[in-house]
Amino acid sequence: MPYKLNIFSKILVLLVLLLIPIVLLYSFTNRITNRVVQDQIQSSNLNQLSFFMHQLDADVERLAMSPVILGSDPYVREYIDRYNAPDYDMLKEQSRIIQKLSLQSVSSGWVNELTIATPKEKQVLSSSIFVNGTDSWPWQRAIQRTWTYEQREGDKGLGSFIREISEPIRAQTVEQANVLYQVRFSVQNMIQLLDVYKKDKRSDPFLLGEQQAILLNSSSNASIASIIRAEFEKKGLPDSGQLQIDIQKQEYLVSYVKSEQLGWYLVDYVPVQKILAPITMTRNLFYGSIALLLMLSVLAAFLLYRNVQIPIGKMIQSVQKVKRGDLSARIDYKAKNEFDFLIQRFNEMATQIQVLVEDVYVEKIRSREATLKQLQSQIHPHFLYNSLFFIINSAEMEDKESVVAMAQNLAEFYRYTTRVEKQTVRLQEELHLVTHYLNIQQLRIHRLTYDIAIPDDMLNEQVPRLILQPLVENAIVHGIERSIASNRITITGEQEDGWNRVIVEDSGPGLTLEGLAKLTKQLQSPMSDDIGCGTWNVHHRLLYQFGEGSGLTFHLSKQGGLRADLTWKRETRQEALPAVKENRP
Repeated sequence: MPYKLNIFSKILVLLVLLLIPIVLLYSFTNRITNRVVQDQIQSSNLNQLSFFMHQLDADVERLAMSPVILGSDPYVREYIDRYNAPDYDMLKEQSRIIQKLSLQSVSSGWVNELTIATPKEKQVLSSSIFVNGTDSWPWQRAIQRTWTYEQREGDKGLGSFIREISEPIRAQTVEQANVLYQVRFSVQNMIQLLDVYKKDKRSDPFLLGEQQAILLNSSSNASIASIIRAEFEKKGLPDSGQLQIDIQKQEYLVSYVKSEQLGWYLVDYVPVQKILAPITMTRNLFYGSIALLLMLSVLAAFLLYRNVQIPIGKMIQSVQKVKRGDLSARIDYKAKNEFDFLIQRFNEMATQIQVLVEDVYVEKIRSREATLKQLQSQIHPHFLYNSLFFIINSAEMEDKESVVAMAQNLAEFYRYTTRVEKQTVRLQEELHLVTHYLNIQQLRIHRLTYDIAIPDDMLNEQVPRLILQPLVENAIVHGIERSIASNRITITGEQEDGWNRVIVEDSGPGLTLEGLAKLTKQLQSPMSDDIGCGTWNVHHRLLYQFGEGSGLTFHLSKQGGLRADLTWKRETRQEALPAVKENRP
């Protein structure tokens, strides 16, 4: 009995018979579509590259006009023509020209430098503070009348393009010109444009110049760019075009356009496989089974994202906040699944951690304040005994002046050190304390001399109490008293870049490099008897009050002894008191 197909089998066969011509027709049309779309994408890539290069050339051309505009400016002409005139206010005009250079420089969309150089006077005016007024200018080199790529110190290895115009125009070298106008821009501008062009694209553009110079974007693949450069060197290239090159067992479409202004090539490459990716996706979506699987995958991914990814993301964000020190971070999300338990436990844990950390922090502050007050209120017995014995001996010798001087300085010293109600004082008050302390030591150690030179602007700066005296005491105990030839202590102050610095130096025997490294390491470790409570306390009080970068550092002094640097951040500028500048024999 012959086999008969059931209805299901018939429908299945019919579907297969219908599917075969559809698949064949789709394959044929897909092949043609593939070729057409590939040609269109290639043409689109080249057109986009040409448009981008046109924009870049337009920006460069606008910068190239800057020297011409400078040469026509009436103030510049007057400055050049009347440079040596006796009634000409040279400094005022130079300041005006520098201001004009700066304004014209920032008016461009690119970061650039405008410079006017007069070789005869060896004078340079520039919009850059690093170039302005310098006399170290390459006066003997040839004039760069076209855009030239060069690297100089300060360009961080990126290099820059320069272009120059001279008067007279026939001058060949800089020193032959009466005046030179120069415009310079960093290649960082072009890197930023390459990054913008690359954003949301699958390409990787870079610039290729003469003498194998390559300018990559911030995320370029340098190895692929080097291979493309080697291929270009083998072939004579027109001003624009496209090539297909096999790189690392993968075919790449390379598009290039030459810059009319710079003479460099803008090169962009993209894997051919990526160009055909949309067509492949369309072909795959043609099949119903893949479409169904895709829908199911999207649904599963959505459910996974909603029920798993979002709660995990919320927990990761909160953990990161806690890691950064934000202990108030809480998860405000209802997962409606097992994650609710984890979220609730995390919030409880974060609350407990916050309470514990705050309690520990408060206890640390209280402990630090108690230690500071104890340090400020303690009286060093040996120092007091030595001072009192000195008074007794001087009184027996009927040296009234020494008795009075010692008693007055000792009284002022202990009146200041035993006041604990105010933990922050002006630097001038600390200097007064140090002066009394040095006067006491000078009465005991007759060879001791000291200099104090602090700028007026630093005197009203706020510092923790007893921040300077421990360093002076260490300089005397470990420096002056250890060597009979040591006799000098210097205290100086300086301000720079928003920081204050007070330097205490002595002419004592100093330390070896190993001893200095050990002392520096002890400052960062917990307080111990090896370094002393006062020195460790000075460093950490500055660090806690003024933040990172503040504290105490040690160096070898040029006087032969040890140098201690106190550094802290500057505060709002206040009205300065008269400077404390004392020179004691």
